[in-house]
Amino acid sequence: MREDEPVQRQDTFLERQDGAWRVLPIEGRFELVYEDGNGAWSVRRLQAHELKIGPGRVLVGGTDRDRDGYRGFRADRIHRLTDRDSGERVERNILDWLTRRAEATRRARATALRKAARRDGGSRAA
Repeated sequence: MREDEPVQRQDTFLERQDGAWRVLPIEGRFELVYEDGNGAWSVRRLQAHELKIGPGRVLVGGTDRDRDGYRGFRADRIHRLTDRDSGERVERNILDWLTRRAEATRRARATALRKAARRDGGSRAA
């Protein structure tokens, strides 16, 4: 990252456009049963950060706990997703589930920012 590039804080990230990709925040600790491009299956543990919706493809990105780095996983290659916090298992309509989760995260963050702005604005006026 260049020094003059703005830093996007995770806790204020709502949504952004990155070229042709719409990028939504998503939060969660997921276990994925994933099939790579060669057809090999693996189980991956992901601390999710973003859902990237682009031309003909959707990726869920975050920190891969086993490989200790950022990774993106194609939603169409996820065969099972388990929410490690709630225990919920998703084996069908995974893309729909991820989209709903990302929209809920985006709404929650927007609400939190509005409340913080009202609180900060109210304390300055007093």
